[in-house]
Amino acid sequence: MIRVRLPNHLRTLAGITDREVVLDLDGRPTQRTVLDALEARYPVLRGAVRDRETKQRRAFIRFFACEQDLSHESPDSPLPPEVAAGAEPYLIVGAMAGG
Repeated sequence: MIRVRLPNHLRTLAGITDREVVLDLDGRPTQRTVLDALEARYPVLRGAVRDRETKQRRAFIRFFACEQDLSHESPDSPLPPEVAAGAEPYLIVGAMAGG
């Protein structure tokens, strides 16, 4: 069980009312498997978090787990054990920009 916490704008887009989504994954979870499962469950999120073709993270989206920025980690790196166990959430955060 993986807990995924989404920013408000993505929850609104997907019609999700809860702060977190719970996903069941087989095997050791990675960012790629979590995002694949999230997009499979909520197809409207395809292209919002990652580019539809390249599967690369969108510029103003960041990924965090256990107080670590995972945004530039390999999408196939295993997530921290606390996230894999469901003790800590995987966070998808909309970055802010401006002046």
